[in-house]
Amino acid sequence: MNFVFISPQFPPHFYLFVQALREQGFKVLGIGDAPYDSLRPELRDALQEYFYTPNLTDTDAMLRAVGYFTWKHGLVHRIESLNESWLAVEATLREHFNVPGLRPPDIARLRTKFGMAQVFRAAGIPHPLCERAVDAPQVKAFAQRAGYPVVIKPDVGVGAVRTFKLSSDAEVDATLIQPLADAVVQNFVKGQIFTYDGFVDPQGRVVFAISHQYLDGIMEVVNEVRDSAFWTLREMPQELEAIGRKTLAALGLRERWFHLEFFRGEDGRFLVLEANLRPPGATMTDTMNYACDVDVYRLWARMLTGETMDGVRIEAHYHAAHITRRHANRHYRLSREELLSRLGENLILFGETPPAYRVNLGDEMYLVRYKRLEELREAISWAHAQVGSEIQGNTN
Repeated sequence: MNFVFISPQFPPHFYLFVQALREQGFKVLGIGDAPYDSLRPELRDALQEYFYTPNLTDTDAMLRAVGYFTWKHGLVHRIESLNESWLAVEATLREHFNVPGLRPPDIARLRTKFGMAQVFRAAGIPHPLCERAVDAPQVKAFAQRAGYPVVIKPDVGVGAVRTFKLSSDAEVDATLIQPLADAVVQNFVKGQIFTYDGFVDPQGRVVFAISHQYLDGIMEVVNEVRDSAFWTLREMPQELEAIGRKTLAALGLRERWFHLEFFRGEDGRFLVLEANLRPPGATMTDTMNYACDVDVYRLWARMLTGETMDGVRIEAHYHAAHITRRHANRHYRLSREELLSRLGENLILFGETPPAYRVNLGDEMYLVRYKRLEELREAISWAHAQVGSEIQGNTN
């Protein structure tokens, strides 16, 4: 089958999806905004052909690219990017070339935060109140009903870009000087963030799912320039799995990755924050692999061939974590060398964070795994402790 993969070179690890597709017999045809010579060798080897276009939001250029592939290779069977940035583009291409998958109306309903809120409300799934944000008077009126703080965020967006927490009428007036465009306002929910991540088969049944927990919310990490971490759970809370499956049923996803984010409030109840119609970002597909000793890239590609997944049983044997540190304005108790020594055999890899992720995920990352959550939390403490602060465990 012919598989058109949009932006196969970014994020950098997406070449693993392409390799897995090629190994399963797909003819992978790439469209990207990076010159062919800049692609890593493993990606060039896995692609049947590559079409370079400098702007992946140029609909005419993308239509020409897929039209060329159709002329040269025949019918296109799948079009995917697995990337938040190109969900609308791939939906338009599917509709034009009659390829199965989400179409533009689905994206409008399921990708916008306001559209998601309507889906959640109709299904009776707990979620923050959500309203289109227009200007300061309207936001203040919302806050009168919902209470402060409130959060202003783009209706379509990822990674806490242009997201603000406002705690009073005065802060609203100071922040919202101009009318807003394509934004929503929600009541602020205090709690821990958990995810429900995986993919479903053509019938909408969960093939693989795991949960990650965040040390802090992305909004706090970005706006307050915090160090961060996220990790897999060896055992998913039953309440989280139940609301995760209910959310998937409401979304009606088929043969697709999902990344659902939930708050666990101070009362212990879960409520859904948002749904992302793609794999989880950053290194989360890798933390999945290392937590479960599995290859989710190949598992997903196998499912796309039509292989039955009924017998697939995957368990998390470890808590796998992505821990970040920043370069600027930090005085860590442990140097990089000392931290690497402390992590020892639990360290899987470390390195510089790709530039596009540094606002959200810091400048360097450490991927680790531990059997016990207490040991993992200790490792996070080692990584983040500043000079003059307390640190768990012996630092000698």
